[in-house]
Amino acid sequence: MGAWHRVLLGSAVLLLAGCTAPAGQSVTSTSAPAGCGPRIETGPLPDWADAGFHGDTRAPHVFGAKGDIVAVLFGNPLTHGRKDGANNKILWVSRPAATSPDPASPAALAITATLDGTQTRVTREVAGGPGPSIIDMPQAGCWHLDLRWSGRTDTMDLVYAAG
Repeated sequence: MGAWHRVLLGSAVLLLAGCTAPAGQSVTSTSAPAGCGPRIETGPLPDWADAGFHGDTRAPHVFGAKGDIVAVLFGNPLTHGRKDGANNKILWVSRPAATSPDPASPAALAITATLDGTQTRVTREVAGGPGPSIIDMPQAGCWHLDLRWSGRTDTMDLVYAAG
């Protein structure tokens, strides 16, 4: 291999090394503790989630792991113990279901949140199912959310910064 090829190869390896995260972490737009995987998107909302929005539908949002729900973050960054008068407002939007929901399943969005690396677990509920909410957590950190609504499930991680 010539000197020029070694320089190019070395540059590519250096660039790739600068774009990767340490083992067990994801490259995200938010600083997060190890094991936390929130991926805050800032591009346009998907077509199925932009009803009621006008013009540019860009808003910080996080997709569920299955892609069946999106959390639009109006209180970004989410913060524990806010002192700025703002709320941790989240608009939950569910992807339209391919089949009719089970009528015996509760419509409410049930959230079971676990603080990463601990046994701390809390529950929250959005009455009526996915929609507008204010979701606060008892302390800052990465929260793993198990989401259940209308017979459907998904998961996501959200980070709450210290206030």
